[in-house]
Amino acid sequence: MGPTRRRDLAAAVVGAAILTWLLMRVLYHYFPPITMWTGLSLLAVATIEAGWAVSVRAKIGDGRIGVGAGRLHPLTVARSVVVAKASAWVGALMLGWWLGVGVYLLFRRSEKVAASFIPGAAVAALSALALVVAAMWLQHCCKSPGDPTDDPDGAPE
Repeated sequence: MGPTRRRDLAAAVVGAAILTWLLMRVLYHYFPPITMWTGLSLLAVATIEAGWAVSVRAKIGDGRIGVGAGRLHPLTVARSVVVAKASAWVGALMLGWWLGVGVYLLFRRSEKVAASFIPGAAVAALSALALVVAAMWLQHCCKSPGDPTDDPDGAPE
């Protein structure tokens, strides 16, 4: 298992955005209202992961990996990487979703209802972007010092 590549995440964002835009053309009238609170759960997860990353980075930087009080177990680091990879993919797909919704709404902004949904879609997209950034930061913080896979775009997966 190698580092998550940014270009793979970017491809997922673009693919999800295109698919969402096409779905919105058909299913727009069945969607519930999009409020400013709609995507904030993603921001909450991003905040937790960013805090987790700071904690992991501090412990790895101090050399506190191993078994014992105040130390970070190696399996905990491995699990953190798995959570980071999963969160990066979920964040990328949600970012694509909200970008697709946002583009669709921008084309229909002359309608009062569609225009009122644009701020909520923008907040949700920014929250999804924050999740991607926090997940990639957590994944980066789980590297051991001197890890040869410092370039996630050049590493094979």
